[in-house]
Amino acid sequence: MTKRHNDPPPLHDQLCYAIYTAAIAIQRAYKPLLDELGLTYPQYLVLNVLWSQDGQTVGAIAQALALESSTLTPLLKRLETAGLLRRTRNLSNERQVVIALTDDGRALQHKAGCLSNTLLAASTQTPKELAALNRNVRYLRDAIYSQIGGWDAPA
Repeated sequence: MTKRHNDPPPLHDQLCYAIYTAAIAIQRAYKPLLDELGLTYPQYLVLNVLWSQDGQTVGAIAQALALESSTLTPLLKRLETAGLLRRTRNLSNERQVVIALTDDGRALQHKAGCLSNTLLAASTQTPKELAALNRNVRYLRDAIYSQIGGWDAPA
């Protein structure tokens, strides 16, 4: 079969596939440690947002993670059931739900610090190389969203 001008390049040559499979590899490297913490990767991301700034609305967390609020709600319910956060109605706007860490949720931050070391070891990259890659991927992501809309990168 001959390749036509409009045919996509082979999958292994596509940047989207490389980024997608790299994300899966990172999640697999993190999985044993996340299992010890009793977290899934998406739950870990939610907690990261709250460790950075506690007491955010569901909408703000969804925005930070480029997710729909409806996707986030079941995650938040599971984290609340696990005793890691509390969901309360905003007294000044009852349509908003505010998410706050519990003491147990805050304590996990220090236990989760080892994930960075896991990525460093598994990648065989230096911290400087990983930081440069992170900057480049964020730049690419932000450039794409600036063209297609739908998400504002967190500051």
